[in-house]
Amino acid sequence: MSKNKLTSWNDGLIKQSILEFLESSVESGPNFIKPEDRIASFDYDGTLSIEKPAPAQILYLISTLISKAEEYPHLKDKEPYKSIFEIENNVKVISDEEKPRIVKLMAETYANWSYGQTPEEYEEDVTNFFQKVKQEKFGVCYTDLIYKPMLELFELLKEYEYRIFLCTGSGREFIRTISERVFNIPKENIIGTTEIYEYYNGGLRKVKEPFKQIVVGPGKVEHIFTRTGRLPAFAAGNSNGDIEMLEASEFKLLINHDDDKREYAYQTGAEKMLEVASENNYTVVSMKMTGKRFSTTNLAEIHTIK
Repeated sequence: MSKNKLTSWNDGLIKQSILEFLESSVESGPNFIKPEDRIASFDYDGTLSIEKPAPAQILYLISTLISKAEEYPHLKDKEPYKSIFEIENNVKVISDEEKPRIVKLMAETYANWSYGQTPEEYEEDVTNFFQKVKQEKFGVCYTDLIYKPMLELFELLKEYEYRIFLCTGSGREFIRTISERVFNIPKENIIGTTEIYEYYNGGLRKVKEPFKQIVVGPGKVEHIFTRTGRLPAFAAGNSNGDIEMLEASEFKLLINHDDDKREYAYQTGAEKMLEVASENNYTVVSMKMTGKRFSTTNLAEIHTIK
């Protein structure tokens, strides 16, 4: 196995518990896990990458619909465009009560615009978003703000013959556009909310229905089993929507966002998960104290934890 294990992680109980679990899972004994059962599942938003001020796919929807409204000015006073222009520069103005309605409306409107789009056209569109749209706090692309400690964990898991799956509430095809380039994870290992294509006129094209099978909560466990025929042996998440996925796994890794200098400090949307983790002795990663390095960029190195 690698001599330099999790070099961006501070030495301590968190790092030690991960290494001990992986070692015991491949050695003969009560904790041995058969190679075919070594499934590791990870949430995406907030677990592998920054999800503030909003998840990347929400910002993609906003930027796409704003472009459409600028192309057709008469739309600006109609919903959801009116609300989108109000939140363009400050996504945080959306109240928690309003978020489901606004997001649903945006998704439905986007589905109408993207009707008939091919997978290749969609991938090109999303790739342009990831290359051009800057995260507001750091001023770099979202793919430059992937958590480096988690990338190291991926590589370590592979050394122990774990197969890695991303299980996300974001769109499956959306994350597939970056999965191989950014995470070195094949597209078929992305489990997520389904964007629907139908085959007609000699090719695959998007239908008008926005999403099918939103993958959160129990749905994450169900979709992991449907895809692999197994439950995860190792799982990592950060929100209430990941409770069941961690509950179903043997090793449960929770990301706690408590570092407002290197990223954002927040617990909204993770209150129940933190409570469950405390009651059941989950392995809880403090963003402030666990990682020496924050991201794949050099920006956050200013605040490196000593």
